[in-house]
Amino acid sequence: MNNQQKNNSIGCTVESCKYHCQSANYCTKNAIEVGACNCNAKSVDNTCCQSFEAK
Repeated sequence: MNNQQKNNSIGCTVESCKYHCQSANYCTKNAIEVGACNCNAKSVDNTCCQSFEAK
């Protein structure tokens, strides 16, 4: 996928990521990896997208 083909299954608002769709708040990857920011995640704030790459 390029940065114009959004994946309707993965919403994303991180415009600094190279996989962010330029025309909408979606990811352009086929799949992402979500991980915990610490070993004992108990809320959304403790998780992050492991597929992030800076533009």
